[in-house]
Amino acid sequence: MKSKFEIKDNRTFSEKAKEFATMLLYCVIFWRGRKKGMIHTRNIGFDDFQYIFFPKGFEKYGYLGTQIWNEDGSYFKALYPLVLALDYEAKPKLCPRWFLRFLHVFGMDKSIVRVRNHRLSNLLSTLTKGIGFIDWKTKWRDYDLRISIRAPKHLQDLAGWIEDGFYSDGRQKELVEQIKAIDPEASIIWGSVERFEKQLEELENENNS
Repeated sequence: MKSKFEIKDNRTFSEKAKEFATMLLYCVIFWRGRKKGMIHTRNIGFDDFQYIFFPKGFEKYGYLGTQIWNEDGSYFKALYPLVLALDYEAKPKLCPRWFLRFLHVFGMDKSIVRVRNHRLSNLLSTLTKGIGFIDWKTKWRDYDLRISIRAPKHLQDLAGWIEDGFYSDGRQKELVEQIKAIDPEASIIWGSVERFEKQLEELENENNS
């Protein structure tokens, strides 16, 4: 049963296209930031156009909300496969990334929390199926990686595996340093945090006896 309040859009395709083009032109012309209460948007600069049309390296995935600055660091190497998987799921086949970055700047103010233009922001969310990179950080140790994304379960699982692998690798290296400090000639067999913890405990007990 159809709702009596249903609204039908009777505009032609050319009329819709013209309205959309006008909206984009408005966004480009009025690129100064605005402030309303506690919320304010940035001034759009020429570096934003460089980001949209001539991204440097990892910037091409910026529409996902990724913020990984050091491309030579261990965090980048750990998170890069996840970003590639997010991009594969989020990017429509016939949609160029520059357009998604354009929506990211003029729709979401190049942010994951601010909205500069609701229509463009909603369009980005629709095109990418809501998939995005919210945040990453470390908690108790520099290897205790925490990843937050908006994505289907199989990508959430991938993020979890990356967290577990990064923690295991970092914790093993930390334990090996402690073992070598007690016994430089100690045998090292990589692959298990529990084995290294037991080995370290045994060495400490021997040292204290």
